[in-house]
Amino acid sequence: MKVKTLHEIHDEGMNALLKTLGPVDLIRFIQMFDHGKGDYTKERKQWLSNDLDEICKEIQQMQKQA
Repeated sequence: MKVKTLHEIHDEGMNALLKTLGPVDLIRFIQMFDHGKGDYTKERKQWLSNDLDEICKEIQQMQKQA
């Protein structure tokens, strides 16, 4: 009996889940075990502006570039 590597076990498990659940539910299943890290509410204040005028200007700039 050959001992499988962790990589082989992982691949076989993912393939079994994909076959049984399909791609969308496989992703949803995996997301149940990975809740991410950090504090989204706290961090979003660092990269998200609350100034509506600034947001509108950024959108207009992006539209000009497109």
